[in-house]
Amino acid sequence: MSGNNKHMVVPQLRFPEFRNAAEWATYNLGQLSKIVTEKVGDNDCIPYTITSGVGLISQQEKLGRTIAGNSLKNYILLQHNDFAYNKSATKAYPQGYIACYLGHERAAVPNSIFTCFRPNLNLVIPAFLNNFFIANLHGKWLKNRIAVGARANGALQVNNDDLMKVSVPLPTGSQSLSEQKKIADCLSSLDDLLTLEVQKLNVLKKYKKGLLQQLFPRTGESLPRMRFPEFLSRGAWFPKSIGNSCQTFSGGTPSSTNKTYYGGEIPFIRSAEIQKYKTELYLTKKGLENSTAKMVKKGDVLVALYGANSGDVSLSKINGAINQAILCLRHESNNAFLYQYLIHKKEWIITTFLQGGQGNLSGEIIKSIKIFFPQPVEQQKIADFLLVLDDKIDAQTKKIDIIRKHKKGLMQQLFPVVSEMTT
Repeated sequence: MSGNNKHMVVPQLRFPEFRNAAEWATYNLGQLSKIVTEKVGDNDCIPYTITSGVGLISQQEKLGRTIAGNSLKNYILLQHNDFAYNKSATKAYPQGYIACYLGHERAAVPNSIFTCFRPNLNLVIPAFLNNFFIANLHGKWLKNRIAVGARANGALQVNNDDLMKVSVPLPTGSQSLSEQKKIADCLSSLDDLLTLEVQKLNVLKKYKKGLLQQLFPRTGESLPRMRFPEFLSRGAWFPKSIGNSCQTFSGGTPSSTNKTYYGGEIPFIRSAEIQKYKTELYLTKKGLENSTAKMVKKGDVLVALYGANSGDVSLSKINGAINQAILCLRHESNNAFLYQYLIHKKEWIITTFLQGGQGNLSGEIIKSIKIFFPQPVEQQKIADFLLVLDDKIDAQTKKIDIIRKHKKGLMQQLFPVVSEMTT
C-alpha cells in the first residue's frame, strides 16, 4: 500500500523503540477500510445509537426502550471493530462523530443517518483508528467538504466518497502495526485511569446525596433523620420561607447593541455560568450603571431561573453582575447552609415547578419555598461538614480534567498535526 501523499510526516512525539523506524505517511480512509452495507434482514441483533463523545450505546440503555420497530430489518449490520459514522452535528463534533463497535454480539444502526465501514486489520489497528476519530481529526478534513446548511432530515450531507477520502496518518514499514498498537495501548491506559477516577467521583457524589437525605428534612417532615450528637437535644427546626429569610434580587442585561457596555472588567454571570470562576462576557462600569444588571458577591447563593439550567444552584465563585435569568439569595444567617438545602431540594423543585425539567422558574416561586432551619450554630456545623465534602468532589473533578487535558495534549503529539496532512 502506498500513501496518498508523497510528503512523509512524523508526529511530535514518538516512542523510543520507533524513533529509527520508517516515517509516517497519509492514506485515504478508503485505502484502510471498506463501506459496510449489509442489512439486518432476518438476523437477530441489538439496535444501537451513538452518544457523541461516548460511543455506540444500545437503544435500550440510552433511551430505556428499543425504537427500531419494523425498520430494524433495514438497519446496517455491524460486527466487532466496525465503525459507524453518525452524520448528526454536535457542539464537540460539528462534522459528525465516528465510533468503533467494541461489542461481540451482532449490532445494527439506522441506515438513515449512519455510514458504516470495516477496517482492514492487516493495515490498521482499530483502537488506533478510533483514537484518531476521538481526536476529531476527521472533522478537520470534512469541514471544508460539507456545505453550510447542507442537511437532510437533520443529518449532514456527507457522501461516502468524501468520507473515504478522509486523510489518515499511519506509520509505515514493517513496524507499522506494532507502533499503532503501542500508541493505542498508551491511550487506552489513560482511558482506564479516567474510568477509575470518574468512578471515584461518582462514589463521592452518591455519598453526598445520601448525606443530604439524612442531614435535611425530607418532604413532609420537619426534622432530619440524622443530627450531630451535640444537637440531638436542641429541639425542632423552625419553618421559614426563602423570601422571609433572604434578601433576594435578579439582574438584567445591558443593550447588546451598545459596544461601550461590554469588554470591561466586571464578570457578567449568565445562568449557565453560576458555577464557574470565569465568564464569557464582561461589562464596563457604564454598562452596569445603564442597565438593571445587579452585582453579586462571592459566596452569594445563585439560582438559575430560565433555560436548560433552570433549577441549578451554586454559591457564586466570584464577584460579578447577574442578568434576569438568575436569582440571588443572601440568607440572614448562613448562605452555605441554604445552598446545601437547595441542592437537597433540587429534584423536588424540578418535579414540582418545572414539569420534570420543562419551563422556567420565577423569583416568586423560589421565594415561596418553605425551608426548615435549625439554630445558626447547627446550620454552620452542617454547612462546614458538607463543604469539606464539596472540596473533595471539586478536587476529584479537577484531577479528572487534568487527565483529560493530558490525554488531549498527548494525542496531539502522537498524531501528526493536521497542517502536515493531505488536504
